[in-house]
Amino acid sequence: MQKDHQYKIFTDPIHGFISVPKGLPLKLLDHPFVQRLRRVRQLGLAYNVFPGAEHSRFSHALGAMGLMIKVLNNLREKNTTITNAEYDGMLAAILLHDIGHGPFSHTLEHTLIRDFHHELMTLALMKELNQQFDGQLDTAIQIFTNQHSKPFLHQLISSQLDVDRMDYIKRDSFYTGVQEGSIGIDRIIKTLRVHQGNIVIDRKGIYAIENYIMARRFMYMQVYLHKTVISADTLLRSLFKRARDLIKEGYKLAFPSLALQYFIEMYPSAKKGIQPDLLSLYTALDDNDVLICIKLWQNDKDPILSDLCQRFLNRNFFRASVSQEPLTKENLETVQKKTSEILRKKRMPFDERSCSYYLETTITQNEAYKYQNDSLYILDHPGTAVEFSRAADARHIEALSKPVLKHYIIHLKEIRPF
Repeated sequence: MQKDHQYKIFTDPIHGFISVPKGLPLKLLDHPFVQRLRRVRQLGLAYNVFPGAEHSRFSHALGAMGLMIKVLNNLREKNTTITNAEYDGMLAAILLHDIGHGPFSHTLEHTLIRDFHHELMTLALMKELNQQFDGQLDTAIQIFTNQHSKPFLHQLISSQLDVDRMDYIKRDSFYTGVQEGSIGIDRIIKTLRVHQGNIVIDRKGIYAIENYIMARRFMYMQVYLHKTVISADTLLRSLFKRARDLIKEGYKLAFPSLALQYFIEMYPSAKKGIQPDLLSLYTALDDNDVLICIKLWQNDKDPILSDLCQRFLNRNFFRASVSQEPLTKENLETVQKKTSEILRKKRMPFDERSCSYYLETTITQNEAYKYQNDSLYILDHPGTAVEFSRAADARHIEALSKPVLKHYIIHLKEIRPF
């Protein structure tokens, strides 16, 4: 880290030097809510498949803010009116857009809290920070919640072509080594415009956007929805399901993390909002809480919990088998019977409930471009914006808007379900 009179300069492997303005942006960056993101992996359990994917949510947040600075400066150069308050609000909003993520990012999102989505926590934390900073985040919250009078500001935070996605696609591609995810960010930024209050792309940027859409598709198919990542996620959730079930039965389970103990034992709901106690305990959580519990529980007397923990620590995951069609009831019953037989041979509990920890089904869906709900627009002619897939050179993009569904059965490796 290098120091400057008005900035602190961070060296980022993706974007080079990132100059963070002193004042509110730097104070937020140093806040414990943001520093916690250093201990939350950006790609959850994907490091079990891609050894380099050890990067954190913090590096993504910092990188996204660096990109936002470039975007806002570029738009100002094109005579787009962005006030200083809006500029600072945008930097705050993009820096904080992921602070609501829990351990291993999306993996445990619904395992720890019911009726929950990480953006609920993000907004609650932003409001808490706004109180701590005497209202300096008013504009940031308006932008984040799409309540600001300039819609293009929110679009840069959350849309099909937002700064968040531009950073994570490029960053995740780099750290996983999946080169198909590389995108031309500089060209995209240079071709961004504001037209009738909304973000559009100059026609000369059409191929950079096409590459962006294709890269996003490749990253979902090769990384985010990788079958082994799905299997690892399932094992971790199954492990905590077993822990919670044991506690319900009165089993005394040791917890080296008091924060995680609360969420497993109480399983609170966010239906009525994020209460102060919930917020405080949530911000005490990170990946380390999960790992230290699993390391302890691998030696627990409960054979199922111990087995699941050892499997997780030693990367002995389940297998995820894919089918293009929904699984039949008969097929599931056959797999369950085989699961029971394998557990019995290993002298493990093998009743239906015990088998449920080793057998799961799920469906994944991937849409590279959702043109019907949240379209990208190209300045096809001077003063005229058209939806991206309708532009003369991008008609084939419409085919990528069709969702790709995959049906998975996650099971013990010894079993062949089909």
